Amino acid sequence: MEMGTQHVAKLEPFLLMSKGAKGAAAAKLIQDATSAAGVFVFGELLEQPNIQELAGNEQHSRFYSLLQLFAYKTYTDYIQHKDALPPLNEAQTVKLKQLSLVSLAQDSRILPYKELLRVLDMPTVRELEDLIIDAIYLDIVRGKLDQKEGQLEVEYTMGRDLEPGKLEHLLLSLQNWASTTAAVLATLDEKLAQLSTRAVTAKTIKEDYDKRYQATLREVVDKQKEAKNANKPQVYTGRTAVTDAGRIELEKEMERQRRQRERERERAKDHENDENSMDVDEPAEGSKGKGRK
Repeated sequence: MEMGTQHVAKLEPFLLMSKGAKGAAAAKLIQDATSAAGVFVFGELLEQPNIQELAGNEQHSRFYSLLQLFAYKTYTDYIQHKDALPPLNEAQTVKLKQLSLVSLAQDSRILPYKELLRVLDMPTVRELEDLIIDAIYLDIVRGKLDQKEGQLEVEYTMGRDLEPGKLEHLLLSLQNWASTTAAVLATLDEKLAQLSTRAVTAKTIKEDYDKRYQATLREVVDKQKEAKNANKPQVYTGRTAVTDAGRIELEKEMERQRRQRERERERAKDHENDENSMDVDEPAEGSKGKGRK
């Protein structure tokens, strides 16, 4: 069941009884309705003809004001106009404070204990928390007690009856809210467009950077390869890129080297022959004196 629906259902018996209640009976009906457990909305009862007649009845008009108080006013309003209203019993006092809590929760999501103690005229934090817990149990407000921070964190509240003359104010508030929301959405769209443009620009810059980085990297690698090849010893492969004149000069040099090697070989051979001749002509030292007497 949706929040507040059960409260409307609990008002039904009083709506039926109001059709036949006049004067003092209607005043007594208001007392009963504002004291009854679980009844937190009174707009439909205020609209009943027999109840509205009390507004012009000098004897019972204050009961009509009492019903208005429970419909859309707060405990602070009761204190300010206490002399013009019937005295509240304990059940009415607790209910009016709970309805005041709903009104406060509709205006602010965070309700400090300090403010609630003052507005609801609660003597201790313990009694305040008991009032709030009962309100949560009755499903007229939803939230969490933060004892460390000393506050009530509101999640949701039931809706109270709308006071006559406040509809225009409510519509204006809704229009302002719609305008503000539209402005916020427009700003968000603009920011999203800017972020999208920045993302595209950043992507383009990154791609350009990656290209330049890869080109630089290839250039460095190529230079390293060239430096490495330059430090290697040259190996003759039979292929040359020298000119014809250079080739002739190379052939002459090779021919000179060949002739030089041949001369060296001839000198080595002649030297060897000379050594052999000396060994044959000179007698051995051991044979001297043999055959002499």
